This record gives sequence, structure tokens and C-alpha cells, in this order.
Amino acid sequence: MATEQKIEEDLIARLEAQKYTYRPDIRDNAALEQNFRTKFAALNRVNLTDSEFALLINGVPVVQIELKALGLTPRRAMQQIVEYKNDPGNGYIWHTTGSGKTLTSFKAATLLKDNPEIDKCLFVVDRKDLGRQTREEFNKFQEGCVEQNTNTEALVQRLLSDNYADKVIVATIQKLGLALDENSQRSRRHKERGRQTYKERLAPLREQRIVFIFDECHRSQFGDNHQAIKEFFPNAQLFGFTGTPIFEDNATYKQIDGTMGSYKTTEAIFQKQLHAYTITHAIEDENVLRFHIDYFGETPRGDKEKSRQQPASPESVVAEIIKKHDSATNQRRFNALLATASINDAIKYYRLFKQAQAKQQAKDENYAPLNIACVFSPPAEGNKDVQQIQEDLPQEKEDNRQAPDRKKAALQEIIADYNTRYGANHSINEFDLYYQDVQQRIKDQQYPNRDYPRENKIDITIVVDMLLTGFDSKYLNTLYVDKTLKYHSLIQAFSRTNRVLNDTKPYGNILDFRAQRDAVDTAITRFSGQDPDRAKEIWLVDPAPKVIKKLRDAVANLKTFMTSQDLDCTPENVNNLQGDEARSGFINQFKEVQRLKARQAKGDDPDDPVQQLEFELVLFGSALIDYDYIMRLIAASTHDQPGRQKMSRQQLIDLISSSANLMEDLIRLLKRRAEGRDISGLKAYE
Repeated sequence: MATEQKIEEDLIARLEAQKYTYRPDIRDNAALEQNFRTKFAALNRVNLTDSEFALLINGVPVVQIELKALGLTPRRAMQQIVEYKNDPGNGYIWHTTGSGKTLTSFKAATLLKDNPEIDKCLFVVDRKDLGRQTREEFNKFQEGCVEQNTNTEALVQRLLSDNYADKVIVATIQKLGLALDENSQRSRRHKERGRQTYKERLAPLREQRIVFIFDECHRSQFGDNHQAIKEFFPNAQLFGFTGTPIFEDNATYKQIDGTMGSYKTTEAIFQKQLHAYTITHAIEDENVLRFHIDYFGETPRGDKEKSRQQPASPESVVAEIIKKHDSATNQRRFNALLATASINDAIKYYRLFKQAQAKQQAKDENYAPLNIACVFSPPAEGNKDVQQIQEDLPQEKEDNRQAPDRKKAALQEIIADYNTRYGANHSINEFDLYYQDVQQRIKDQQYPNRDYPRENKIDITIVVDMLLTGFDSKYLNTLYVDKTLKYHSLIQAFSRTNRVLNDTKPYGNILDFRAQRDAVDTAITRFSGQDPDRAKEIWLVDPAPKVIKKLRDAVANLKTFMTSQDLDCTPENVNNLQGDEARSGFINQFKEVQRLKARQAKGDDPDDPVQQLEFELVLFGSALIDYDYIMRLIAASTHDQPGRQKMSRQQLIDLISSSANLMEDLIRLLKRRAEGRDISGLKAYE
């Protein structure tokens, strides 16, 4: 069967045989008009000015050819042409969270800057997503494109500007909404003083070709601000990027009047899906991590039959978290969120952790308590900033309607504890500064303890709605769940844990205390794209028993390998391995043990007879692939004993490059020396 391209080429050849000329250089309206102007001037022997030519054309005769197979009726071809005419060029891109969606969408906006058909391109974000880190990333793409405190007046001025630098504008949907709101306080004051409102000043833009690109279009783009934008800019093209589209089965039913209602879906707002890069694709491409999920409150009785328990009590959840946290976070190298069902629950959990850890310290003076933070929005009480924050916090907004004074007092208590622990000076009156500080401490987990003491870090942050969407930190690896999650809210919450870092973070940990296995399976099916059957295999890591078996097999293989080298499987015998092939063989075997050890951490079996061996190997591993081991490799390659070597810088680079898996360790060691830290023997290679 001929391809579509071959059919088109045959048609062009047939038209050329009939004296038509193929013009591949005419690909847009500007080139078409310029060609017409050239021919018109030559045939009529006249040169028109630009203004004369602009009165001249009120349309161009066009023949559109629609190729259809013989089995289809001509009516279908006509219908296709009508569909092209009525097709809006609006749409949304399904680009999974955590794989560069925001920067990809912003880059798309900047690429439109050079399109002469477009007057303005607005990249629209939610206010709460435009944090310091996001602003810095945007400004790397386009210097000065995002201001820290852009007010509505500055936004209006940039919209009206003819400056090429203002062709791409980053704006919050809240500021756009204020600019178009005739009933705002600012607009009313302008009217009272006989001045134009923002909306009246923006009137010249109504007929312009403006492109809006909405980031995180599954959230705030469904409200009144979005509708106001669509109504004010009738010629605008709207594109959305979302990690979790809203379909009918996960949409909110919105009542229009007493008898009618509709589901607000991403498709209803943006009309069609243009492209999909789902979490399944991202996991396969290693752009995000898989998930390891433990379900509490559910006991399996076999392959098919399950016995469900009641949801765990808050007291038992706290006890389980204290028990599991160190292994879940790789000995507190990472941190965690605890998602709760309500503000009252968040307050209760905060106080339970204080009590439980005080008891633990009383029993064990060596116990290092977890640093617990808690963040939820306060009662708005007319505060516009808090009201905007709560637009995407439905549970918190509703909770604050009930007994707001008690919730406010509890939050003041929490902030006071926070100030005492971290030497801060936050207050509930400037809640946003407190919220930003919490986020930054979660991200600052990356620093080693010697540079950033763990006393400054947060181990667990208790939340209700906050931080469960849009927040990114590579050093957050665990989510404790004691709230009902489903569909997009489940995927968004889980995805806080799956940012890629390195081998110390093999997957995102989820400890679910609501026995939500069915909800997880449903969400995976819904958001896996075109291949839901393979999704669970791709998304989820093996359960603990299977990982433990693989770990035992790997340890057995390591023992077998050492036996093949006529050595006992003990740490000190690694020094007796002869030759690079034997050493690299050991490294490969040991890496597999370490990889599975990291995955098995939450399923430690204290009675396992191989635990002691594994423990010794872990300790030895931290000292094995280091400078001393590099020295031994160099000595082996030069047939000398380890000691002071005379090598040029390039010789050293070439030698280390031949063992690529050690390059990162050498760079780390050199960095330590550059920072003035003592590294014995390293000066031998100056």
C-alpha cells in the first residue's frame, strides 16, 4: 500500500505535468502574499506602497485537495475540510509531573517569540508555583522574564508594550484575573476618579493574536479567572500542560443552575489532547522513579482473598512511622511528608508526635527525635494572599470555616515551636514566609550534616493539602498517607517522592495507612496512557518478600564469587583480590547486593542469618570505593606498590577514565581537598 507521502508526491507530479509549478518556498500566509505582490507588480507594471497593497487583498483564492481512499464517499472529504476550518489549533499536552513539564512548557512559550503571526505569548502559572527556585529557572531561559513581586500595573504595562523583550510574559493567573476584574477594589477606585480600569486599558488587545500557555492546567485553570481570559480574548489560542489530566471519571460535577450541571474536564477546557508523555514513559526513560508501596491496615490471606482491617489509629500510625522512618529515609538522608485528612487531624498528629517522642527519649537517652514540622493555611479572615493560596486547597478552605479560632491558635503554637527549634521569627500574620521557609528546609536536606547540621533540617512535614501538588525536592523520598486519595490527587501526591537523585534513592516510598490498594490500581490504570496492562509492572517495585529473596540470592552469588577466587567472603579478603578483572567482578556482585539492600530496607529481618555479613559489607563499602581503592588500581596498572606516584594530570585522568564507575568518587575526593579537608595520600597526585 502506498504511503500518504507517496500519494502526495504522485499528485504533485501529475499537476506539474499539467503546467503547474510546485513552490515549496511558499509555506505561510506572508510568503503567499509576497508572491502575489511580486506577480501583480510584474503583470500590471506598477509598484504599490505597503499601504496600497494592504487595501488591495481581501482574500486569496485557494483550492484545497483532500485525498481519500476510493472506498470513502466524497461527502467524507467535504466533512474533513469543514472540520479543518472549524478546528481551534487549542489543546493540552499531557506531560507527567517530575519530568521537566514546567520548563518544557516555558520553552515552548519562548519558541513562539519569533513567530511573526503572534502578537504576545503569555506563560501562565499559579501564584503558589512561582517560588524562588522557579523564578531562577525561568530567568536562566530568559533573563529578567520573571519579577519577584510583579504587581498588576506592571503586568498591564508589559501587555501593552510593543517592546520585543515583552513579547513573552510570565504571569500568574491570579494577576490576570485581577486585571480583568471590573469589580475589584482597584477598578472601582479608578472609576470613581474618572480613570480607565485595567480592563479598559487592555481593550486594544482584544483582537490581537495572543497565545496562552497554562502550566499545571489541571488545577486553577478551571475557575472564574480562566473563563474571564477566554471571554476577553476571543482570538486567543489556549494551550495547557498537565501531569494529570481531568477526565470524566475523575472530574468534579459542577452545578450550573437548579437543573443542569456538567463535569469540568481538561478536554472541555482545552478541547483536545495534542500529545502524551505519561508517568509510564517517564519511568521507562528513567526521568522519574518507580514507587514502593506498603499497605497498612490490610492483611493478605492468599493470592486472591484479602482480609481488611480497620484503618490504623493515629497513635499506631505515629508509632509505626517512628519505627520505620530511619529505614524508609536511608537513615534520615531523605525526608518525608505525612498527608492527613483534615486540619484537625494534622494538629492531632503534631501533638501525638511530641508526646510519643518525649516518651521515647525518656526510655532511651540515645534516641534522636525526629524534627517534625506542620503546615496548613490559616483562616483567611479577609487576607487576599491566604484566599489565593486556598483556591487549590479545598479541604483546608472548608476546614477553616469550622472553629477558626481554635485552628488559628493551634497554628500559632506550631509556628512558635518552629521558631524555637530553628531560631526563626515567623508569625501567622505573614504565613507565606513561614510556608516558604518550610519548603526551603525540605529542599536543603541535600547538604551533608557537617555543612548543614541536621538540627536545621526537617524530617517529617505534616500537611493536609499543601505540598501535595507542584512541590519538587529530590531529597523528599517518603510519603506517609492517612487520608483518602484517588485518581489525579493520588498520582500528584505520590509523585512528590519520585524525583531522580542517584543510586541512594532507588524509588519513592509510600506507606499507606488507609489500605487504598484498589484506589492505587485504579489510578495507575487511568493515568498509564495507552498500555494499562503493563503499567503496574512499570510503576511499582517488587514487594518486600520478593526483594528479600533476590537479596539472599545476591549475597549467595557474592559468596560463590569470592570462593571462586579461593577466598573467604570477608571484608578483609577484598584486599587480596588479584587483577582488575577479579576486582571489577567483585564490584559488580557487591553493587547488586547494595542495590537490593537499599530496596529491602523496609523489610529488614533481624533473624536473617546473612544480616551480619550484609552489615559488614555496607560499612566496608563506604570505605572501599574511595581514594585507597583508586590507589590500588593505579598501583596494579603500573606494577608498583601503592605509594607516592609520579604522574602527569592527563595520565591520571586517562587512567581513572578507564574505570568510569570510579570517576564520580574521585571528583568527590578532589572537591573535598579543594574545600580544605584532610585526605591522606591525595597530595601524592598534585
